[in-house]
Amino acid sequence: MQMPTYDDVIRFHGHLCPGVTFGYRAAQIALERTGAGRAPDEELVVIAENDACGLDAFQVLTGCTIGKGNLILRDFGKNAWTLVNRTAGTAVRIVVRPGFSIEELDPAFLPLRARVWEGSATPDEEEDLHRRLDAICQAILTRPEDEVFIIRKVEPVVPERARLFRTHICAVCGEGVAESRARVKDGRIVCIPCAGEYTRGW
Repeated sequence: MQMPTYDDVIRFHGHLCPGVTFGYRAAQIALERTGAGRAPDEELVVIAENDACGLDAFQVLTGCTIGKGNLILRDFGKNAWTLVNRTAGTAVRIVVRPGFSIEELDPAFLPLRARVWEGSATPDEEEDLHRRLDAICQAILTRPEDEVFIIRKVEPVVPERARLFRTHICAVCGEGVAESRARVKDGRIVCIPCAGEYTRGW
């Protein structure tokens, strides 16, 4: 199978941005370092430490998805991703280097983008933003990888493969709920919303 391209990633994500470009480059490096190709099933696992744009690139390039159970979100708010190759027993964690920032690449970009998003930019400024965006993304794609990222081999902590669970019918709303997510309330099987789950606000 042919590997998805940068354009495929942008199409999937919906627009070009630095975040999806960081993810694309990081996913390429991760696949190379773990000796992997795109996963048709659960051969690979991605552990993402944020829910931002770069995650879409990892989904497209690696084939890891929430639905297959091989995309794990640990939202620590970090531009960091770990790719585990179950077959080879290898893993790599990639973090955007703190010193490699959009502000450093182009100090005018973020204030200009804010004006465009507010609707106060001129047409010339909008064109300028697109030129600056292209230059930033090209820098992310072409600078030496160790200038852009911190790349470390890590011990592969392999989560168990996704399991299939029996479906129960919630006694309150009548909708199906996976056995692993069902609750018992007043002696009846119910879904989480109908159980009024105790979450302490999170």
